[in-house]
Amino acid sequence: MANSPITDVIFDFCGVLLDWNTRACLEGKFPDDVVTAICAPDDPHGFFHYEDRMDAGEDFADIYPDVVREQGEDIAQIFKYYINHYADALPRTLPGMVELLADLKAHGYGVWGLTNWSHETFHLAFEKFPRLEQLLEGTVVSGAEKMHKPNADIYELALNRFGLKAEQCVFFDDTAKNIVGANEVGIHGVLFGGAVAARDSLAQLGVQL
Repeated sequence: MANSPITDVIFDFCGVLLDWNTRACLEGKFPDDVVTAICAPDDPHGFFHYEDRMDAGEDFADIYPDVVREQGEDIAQIFKYYINHYADALPRTLPGMVELLADLKAHGYGVWGLTNWSHETFHLAFEKFPRLEQLLEGTVVSGAEKMHKPNADIYELALNRFGLKAEQCVFFDDTAKNIVGANEVGIHGVLFGGAVAARDSLAQLGVQL
């Protein structure tokens, strides 16, 4: 760490540390055409929209009546199943990421989490992958804070809570707008493209592993 201005690395969860796969939860349980529609980028059933509301701090119980009214009882029941079996949508940690966290810690860097995730389901990440909880020194969860990336307040909360300086931090996320949000508060935001690319990006910023 001697010649690097970087002291700490912050990680998003789904799409960075974890494989988030809605299809893995629903496939074989519901009609194939419905599952395909739900998992499509232009999902007409609004699963991402409702989940995004949960990530921003709303409770499932408050959102569910909207799902019933807007999508009908059948789709609402699938959404309920999805939330109740959310661990099945988290099949694995992404290749090389546990090793990257461990290497960073071994070389004296701080490792932290910052995720848009519902306070009702986030516990499943650490229950299913306890090594992540062991390696991360702290995690800010949007649903618990009722803040949401890419808004500046959640990045600033993480910096203050963890005692970090923005210019000494790197943040990895798989969503471009969240990288913009990090950059706007002075954090070195990097769009995640896999563990090997992440190591290359860290090296370019002077991180020595």
